[in-house]
Amino acid sequence: MPFFSVIIPLYNKAKYIVACLESVLNQNYKDFEIIIVNDGSTDASAAVVEGYSSDKIKLYHQQNSGVSSARNHAVDKAEGDYLAFLDADDLWKPEHLQCLRESIEAFPNAGLYGNNYEINYNNSVVQPAQFNFNYATQPCIVTDFFKASMKDTIIWTSAAALSKKTFLDFGGFNTAYTTGQDLDLWIRIALKQAIVFHPQITMCYNRSISDSLSKGELNGVRFQFLNAYQTVEATNKSLKRYLDLKRYGLALRTKINGESTLSKQTQNTIDFSNLTKKQKLLLQMPTGLLRLLNTVRPYVVNNSIYLRLFKA
Repeated sequence: MPFFSVIIPLYNKAKYIVACLESVLNQNYKDFEIIIVNDGSTDASAAVVEGYSSDKIKLYHQQNSGVSSARNHAVDKAEGDYLAFLDADDLWKPEHLQCLRESIEAFPNAGLYGNNYEINYNNSVVQPAQFNFNYATQPCIVTDFFKASMKDTIIWTSAAALSKKTFLDFGGFNTAYTTGQDLDLWIRIALKQAIVFHPQITMCYNRSISDSLSKGELNGVRFQFLNAYQTVEATNKSLKRYLDLKRYGLALRTKINGESTLSKQTQNTIDFSNLTKKQKLLLQMPTGLLRLLNTVRPYVVNNSIYLRLFKA
């Protein structure tokens, strides 16, 4: 049995899946299998994968059911003791699985493991993720997952791993959520078990600026997801502040999108003492000015200045 099962959901990523798969096949650590679930792609994604002859790759098909269903399906087929997740448009550096193995060996009883990562904003601007905690050069326990994730999240799905047993014990990804399903699982685990962070950057998350504003139906689901922990928030200040920052981003996005009712509903769930002065000011700005600021974001990114409109 392989140590790792690499879980890749695949939906209309024909342009990216070759680079993704090559980044996995080029890993220094070789004890792994690759489980790909084609979630009803309408492009050539599946055909591209079928062109590979590697016996490490196992391709399964399902009708389009969403990323949570595809990941859960892949886990069901996985034979490895540990699951390492990767989206089909993200990339691993050659040391990725080796670093995850180091973290697992150092902290075998932890619930969730994540490597450091970088964010590709537009192919010319690539920046390291920014975290709200100090770390050295070795894998470490993150004492407060929510506080550490106030900027970028410590656990990004394409840099994350956990045991198959832990995944199943926590019920896997919630298929009722069409967005935020991975973060939902990480939160549930972080509330119960230790989180381990490896400081070496081993993954590149490809973020598209044009995709930064979610569709209306997804924003509604995200509102539901962010309010699923209200009982726990009442006694966990770090979780409350962490979710309030997520709500801030949602309130701003929906205001820019013209979803004024959802924006107001979201703002009503925020404890504004958890926001910075800049964030409060942005929420008070006229919608037209916010749209203008959002329009210039690609320009400032192209000039190596990332306007963190939705963050602190």
